[in-house]
Amino acid sequence: MALYMAQFAYTADAWAALTKHPENRTAAVQALAQKLGCRLEALYYSFGEYDGFVILEAPDETTVTAFILAALAPGHIRATRTTPLMRPDQVVEALKKAGTATFKGPAK
Repeated sequence: MALYMAQFAYTADAWAALTKHPENRTAAVQALAQKLGCRLEALYYSFGEYDGFVILEAPDETTVTAFILAALAPGHIRATRTTPLMRPDQVVEALKKAGTATFKGPAK
């Protein structure tokens, strides 16, 4: 299965609701992931453009997209960004494969 990082940004209303009724969202996110065939590896909050991110293991892009769409449905998330992740051994294999090919750049 592949790993994905899905960043999210809450709406102002979501932050207001969480401030009024603080809760740890890990169990809810984990349940959604399991229902859709993903595995939640981590949930972290952050500062900046995005308010947090999840690391998910999913069998394919369709499954991780379903997770994102389901998470967006309640309307409490205003933005997302999903990035496929690669383990170091996968990058080494890609480097080896790339090393077997030649590619000529544009003429100068």
